[in-house]
Amino acid sequence: MSSSLPKIAITDWTFPDLQVEEEILKAHGIELLARKCQSEAELQELCADADAVITQFARINAAVIGSLKKARAIVRYGIGVDNVDLDAARARGIPVCNIPDYCIDEVADQTLAFILASTRQVVAHALHLRSGHWGLATPLAGMKALRDLTVGVVGFGRIGREVVRRLRAFKCSVVVFDPVVPAAEITAAGAQPVAFSELLFRSDVVTLHCPSTPATRRLLNADTFAQMKPGALFINVGRGDLADPAALTAALQSGHLGGAALDVFDPEPIPVDHPIRHLPQVLLAPHIASCSVPAVKKLRESAAQIAVAAVRGTPLSTVVNGVGR
Repeated sequence: MSSSLPKIAITDWTFPDLQVEEEILKAHGIELLARKCQSEAELQELCADADAVITQFARINAAVIGSLKKARAIVRYGIGVDNVDLDAARARGIPVCNIPDYCIDEVADQTLAFILASTRQVVAHALHLRSGHWGLATPLAGMKALRDLTVGVVGFGRIGREVVRRLRAFKCSVVVFDPVVPAAEITAAGAQPVAFSELLFRSDVVTLHCPSTPATRRLLNADTFAQMKPGALFINVGRGDLADPAALTAALQSGHLGGAALDVFDPEPIPVDHPIRHLPQVLLAPHIASCSVPAVKKLRESAAQIAVAAVRGTPLSTVVNGVGR
């Protein structure tokens, strides 16, 4: 016989366990349903009777949403919500919520780490020294000071603003493209608002901090990579699908791009035989820019608390698909 308690389903997770979530739900008299779902059918079975759904990377598509009988919210472990069909949820009147205020400093720090590692050739020299050599591992032209560079920041949300704040300390010129942020806000932060085409043309480093939406997917493609300065560096800690992987690989292999540093890719994990894994001018990380103990704790607690609020009928403050509750 099934329990009469309200239920929250967790579709997938990369944490060692779900103790954090379970303790929060138990304190509110809510039953936890959890399974690392591998298929649409498993998602439908797990979530059908849930009062709220928490998801990490599982694809919550229209079919899964259509199978939800009483869900009052879908909560994403993270900032981006591109694995959830927002339109389908909106059509059903189900709010989709994210965790917009976690890992801001972690991702901004990772961005600066990537930029500095790329401009100062940190990894190349570490590997050079470990292999028994001494002296420059790369041509002198590869050793750059941020003071002499222009950095283009695409997206001026929470993370983009923190990246700009950090960059200003390194004395570089910073240009920003964000079509929904008033130019005065960007100027007040010490950066110059520009059109996207101008950002590509002027920047020695381009770093992405925009969400994955229909308007931004493949924002960097063969045409836009070609507009970047020869030898420019490309940084992506946002979403893998912001850049066309074939176009990025081609731009690196041709030498048009001087290097790249990627925490995200499309698809993920990067296929073992993908050529980008073997390009020496590319730094790769396995989608870990958001990671720190405090950030992960906040992520998990926030997701559980939002789901509890949905079950209890409390107003939700992080709805991203325009459904009021």
